[in-house]
Amino acid sequence: MKVRIGTRGSKLALRQAEEISEKLRHIHCGLETELVVIKTTGDKVLDAPLARIGSKGVFVKEIEEALLEGRIDLAVHSMKDLPGKLPEGLIVGAVPEREDPRDVLISRDGLPFEALPEEGRVGTSSLRRR
Repeated sequence: MKVRIGTRGSKLALRQAEEISEKLRHIHCGLETELVVIKTTGDKVLDAPLARIGSKGVFVKEIEEALLEGRIDLAVHSMKDLPGKLPEGLIVGAVPEREDPRDVLISRDGLPFEALPEEGRVGTSSLRRR
């Protein structure tokens, strides 16, 4: 049996999908898996802020469509990209154990977090982190 796993093509997405693929093959001896990379709106539109192109579903819509159309058998997403309500016919089938949830700080002058100015500004593209 072969399972087609839909994923974005970013390094993080591919790593997450490969981890799920490995777990499935470990649990089900003889199972074959194939990673199917799908470009999403969020991957294609690089010249506009996410807030302008619509923040809901920009990294999952095309993958969900592929799942509903039967082009893939399951999808692997970052939980932060999932909309609050899934399209009819789709469910969250599993949530693996969480890895380290901390983000990373890269400062211009190599300053540690504690040494940043009190009124300093931090840039982020994620609406959920603003």
